Amino acid sequence: MKHMKLKKLIFIMLLSVAFISCKKTTEANQSNVEIAKSYSEEDLYRPNFHFTPKKAWMNDPNGMFYKNGYYHLYFQHYPDGNTWGPMHWGHAISTDMVTWKEMPIAIYPDDKGYIFSGSAVVDVNNTSGFSKGGGQPIIAMFTYHDMDGEKAGKTNYQSQAIAYSLDEGQTFTKYSSNPVIKNPNIRDFRDPKITWDSIHEKWVMVLAAGQKIMLYSSSNLKDWKLESDFGDGIGAHGGVWECPDFFPMVVQGTDEIKWVLLVSINPGGPNGGSATQYFVGDFDGKQFKIDPSFEKDLNSSEHKSIWIDYGRDNYAGVTWANIPDTDGRKLFMGWMSNWEYANVVPTETWRSAMTVARQIELQKVNASYRLLFQPVKELTSYRSTKFKKESIAINGDTKIIDSKAIDLSSTEINFKISDLKDKGFTFKLTNKQGDTLAFGYNNSDKNFFVDRRKSGKTEFSEKFVNHVSVAKRTSLNPDLLGTIILDKTSIELFFDNGETVMTEIFFPNSPFDKLSIEPKDQEFVLDSIEIHKLNFN
Repeated sequence: MKHMKLKKLIFIMLLSVAFISCKKTTEANQSNVEIAKSYSEEDLYRPNFHFTPKKAWMNDPNGMFYKNGYYHLYFQHYPDGNTWGPMHWGHAISTDMVTWKEMPIAIYPDDKGYIFSGSAVVDVNNTSGFSKGGGQPIIAMFTYHDMDGEKAGKTNYQSQAIAYSLDEGQTFTKYSSNPVIKNPNIRDFRDPKITWDSIHEKWVMVLAAGQKIMLYSSSNLKDWKLESDFGDGIGAHGGVWECPDFFPMVVQGTDEIKWVLLVSINPGGPNGGSATQYFVGDFDGKQFKIDPSFEKDLNSSEHKSIWIDYGRDNYAGVTWANIPDTDGRKLFMGWMSNWEYANVVPTETWRSAMTVARQIELQKVNASYRLLFQPVKELTSYRSTKFKKESIAINGDTKIIDSKAIDLSSTEINFKISDLKDKGFTFKLTNKQGDTLAFGYNNSDKNFFVDRRKSGKTEFSEKFVNHVSVAKRTSLNPDLLGTIILDKTSIELFFDNGETVMTEIFFPNSPFDKLSIEPKDQEFVLDSIEIHKLNFN
């Protein structure tokens, strides 16, 4: 009897152990599934060729310069979380602005504050005197943000500081006499962008100050003189002005020189949230004055401004310093997100990407001036598989290509439609999950559009899909040329040689695997479409 009870007890114990083991195995499997799901989503959404940090939060591009074969990109970075936090300057380098290598953090916050946005220049003539051996120091200028001061209700919690590097931007030493520009009791006083003004032979710096831009000059990058300000009653003012850039450009096909001022604004963009406006005019070394023809265009535009990008996801972009004269291009990159939803997009390990690098040109269009943006030519060196079709009759929903021919998640597409007139069309990217990203041209109102309302995961933010983004076509060319850059979770549209640009992100439930096009109102002929797979393996 005792033996029977003992056997029964042992059986119950073994059964309990088996149950516990099974439960642990089940929990472990569930955990592994969750981890696998997390990794699969990260793999699904991390871009193939747009720069993203390996982990954690990123926003504005900062301090971009070129030297000895490398393009340097610094960026607003919080390495300990995937939402905005105490700002550092992250760092990455590239030989072609397409493939990037992330480097150690370049500048850390300290007791003076977080390290907010700014710029970096190559001090070719060592005007700062930081190089004692005759070298060319890199000078970074950034905004110190005193968070304790802000929380205490102070106004002067932002000031401008510099740091120098004697190893080509790998490490920086903060200047012992910081700040170099104290706060004149302005609440939003930040984002210094330095340019060497070869016309007036001095350093020029623009700084965002509430609803205006302040212009400073210096001979040594340490002592700065306020020259003037710009912006009162000019342009869009729906949000705070920030992240400016200022540079001269030769008007395409002429010897005429104009100065261009970029100003980011949040909120107040043409399609909601963050966006970047620009102004074209003249600079006498002290004051910037907008060109009368450009001012006329501003006053006639819907938002009293002209934008570099009419999509929702190109913000705080600035240009590279020290591009060699033998190259001669003005090169640009922006943050590919929007403050309306940047903190909640469905990625966990990392958040945010940069746009593709773009070349800027200044063109005189209809007696005024326009910036043209196009992807840098270096991107074409990654072309592999090619698909080309000509004279396609579009009289219904017409399939162009699917993933059996080319993987659409890493693609450059160029198309042409002759004699556009009243022709409207919609391109559609779709997948087997039923997700759709639609974009094209609406002939009834002469607007380009991007519609991501059914593009996949959208529930993370109502503002992500609260309307369809639109951009008025300004070109008078009867023919339409378009370039489409597709990555896993982004589309960059360059219409009319880059006169109108739209950039938007999206999060499909599975990769888009088919591209089709359908007409609006009347059938037409798609003259040509050329699709290149971009290979980064």
